[in-house]
Amino acid sequence: MKKNITKKPVFTSSRQVKFTFGLTHMVAVGILILIISSCAPKEQSSNPYLKAKNGYIQVEGGKIWYAITGEGNSAPLLNLHGGPGGTSSFNLSEIAEERPVIVFDQLGNGRSDHHKDTTLLKVDKLVEQVRAVKNELKLNEFYLSGGSWGTALALEYYNKYPEGIKGLIFNSPYFSTKIWTADADILVAGLPDSIQTAIKIAEADSLFNTDSYENANKVFAKKHGRRTEYKKHPYDTLKYKRDRFIYNYMWGPSEFTSTGTLRNYDIHEALKDITVPVLFTTGEFDEARPQTVKKFKYMVPNSTFVIIEGAGHATSNDNRPALIAAIKQFLKNRKK
Repeated sequence: MKKNITKKPVFTSSRQVKFTFGLTHMVAVGILILIISSCAPKEQSSNPYLKAKNGYIQVEGGKIWYAITGEGNSAPLLNLHGGPGGTSSFNLSEIAEERPVIVFDQLGNGRSDHHKDTTLLKVDKLVEQVRAVKNELKLNEFYLSGGSWGTALALEYYNKYPEGIKGLIFNSPYFSTKIWTADADILVAGLPDSIQTAIKIAEADSLFNTDSYENANKVFAKKHGRRTEYKKHPYDTLKYKRDRFIYNYMWGPSEFTSTGTLRNYDIHEALKDITVPVLFTTGEFDEARPQTVKKFKYMVPNSTFVIIEGAGHATSNDNRPALIAAIKQFLKNRKK
């Protein structure tokens, strides 16, 4: 006969229950985090630490010269010079107090290899030179700026390779020959009658190498180009003169007459597709007329517009402190 054995009840303390629940909860949360992290896109690694230096990069047709001012791994500012046929004398070295500033001379100009190969003087070729600098320096994120012709090149690059660009800076922008020459006509109409006559005669005869036309060019430049005495910058490459062959081939004989390959160029409608912050600047008396640049500003939702007082097209020469202040403020409002 079996003994009637009564099992003693097992009591679990509230502390044990809480511990068991807590451990189970922690494991579940850990598994969930692992699942989420494995599915989430990996964040882009930070930029490499850039040091001040200069060098050369091989591109199609030769080597291009580049220089870095300042150092650090904050998103650098890559600046594109104007022209076509200009040099990186438009330097924003003061920005290097906060982040590296990168400039380069487009192929055929400044310290880069020079050439007379017109097959290389194509917009897409120049875009690839910007890409070569980006790849050589292993930039993950950067700000892209340009002056005059450099703004068109910056917009072309953004259209094709938008990844990594944190913001765009368009100084005295050129995006359309039709719009540019229409503005030039307005500005020429404000010049003395004798100057207007010289321009009309030259354009009617397609004869631009006369003294009268050259004088008209100088008068226009004094009022709407560089209005003050030239102020040499320590980082200028100006001893390497801009290439007039490239300027004439792509643009034409003067700022107000376009006869080159860019005579029908127009990319201004692409401004509507920009999704990053943008700063527009232009001089008070600029060839890139403030009225026109303001219209460009309204085409870009997240954009800012600043007029550089007293300046012509050479804003970095005529009122450099105001230009630098505008750019610094724009960058300050962005994340590093």
